[in-house]
Amino acid sequence: MNARALVIGACLLVLIGATPAHAWNDKGHMAVAFVAYKKLNPAVRDRVDALLKLNPFFKRWLTMIPSTVPPADRNLAVFMIAATWPDQIKRGEFAPEYRDDGTQGGNMPGGAASSQNTGYSDKLRHKYWHFVDIPFAASPSLPLPPLVRPNAQERITLFLSVLKSTASDPLKSYDLVWLLHIIGDIHQPLHAAARITKGDLNGDDGGNGVQIFCNPQPCTTRLHSVWDGLLGSQFDVPSAMAAARNLPQADPARASILDEAAWIKESFDLARTVVYAPPIGPGLGPCTLTPAYNDKARATGLAQIALGGARLAAVLNRDLK
Repeated sequence: MNARALVIGACLLVLIGATPAHAWNDKGHMAVAFVAYKKLNPAVRDRVDALLKLNPFFKRWLTMIPSTVPPADRNLAVFMIAATWPDQIKRGEFAPEYRDDGTQGGNMPGGAASSQNTGYSDKLRHKYWHFVDIPFAASPSLPLPPLVRPNAQERITLFLSVLKSTASDPLKSYDLVWLLHIIGDIHQPLHAAARITKGDLNGDDGGNGVQIFCNPQPCTTRLHSVWDGLLGSQFDVPSAMAAARNLPQADPARASILDEAAWIKESFDLARTVVYAPPIGPGLGPCTLTPAYNDKARATGLAQIALGGARLAAVLNRDLK
């Protein structure tokens, strides 16, 4: 039996549908935002509604709300769509003026501009703001690369400090939409970890380097995409609202933890113990997921989406001035 067959033999059975890797897909991000908006204090809700109107995509967002959404929920719908804005500019949707920066296709920072916080005049995509890939080794003998900075944890700390400051409303608007997104991002376990293997000493890019067999075969997707798509691939607002209403309630004790470093440590631990659990093998695959793995992934992912929404609301209620 060759090495490839041994790897495949370590991974067996079926896979849920997967979507392109964005760190939760749009439906997941909108569900996080739905949970958060429902928990905002009335004064804070009014404040975020006003700040989101300053985003250059605001009028376009209004056209994305179907007529079936009641008028009373239109501000909620805008808040949900706003949570996808950093992925909108990353994908180049409606935004040809935005460009990659740094290195490795824009996924790694590259100089002073990577850490700037200048508001909507900034036309860089800042893809590296979406994650904190804390490295861990599949084998104790493997060396670990340094942690990349700036990253999502550093940005959350900065953006929250701006929201509580006397900074201008346009800057607060910019930082707010990033917070809506990246607080959701870091509750996706693969936005807080990168596994180092003999096949990739620089890390697997948050599971993007691990291949998973699709069903029906022949095709493969990525482990990261599997976790991004746990809510499914219908990206319309009503579908996201319906999914969010069916989420489990966030555990109150965990929801009260408002330290972004602790959030990332939780996600990192979930990545090591749940995401990279069997049938995910020690290499880069391809693997086929079991029903038991899929069930555990879905339960973990839905709980993380609900938790991310509760924590997002809590820090906005605490900090937004």
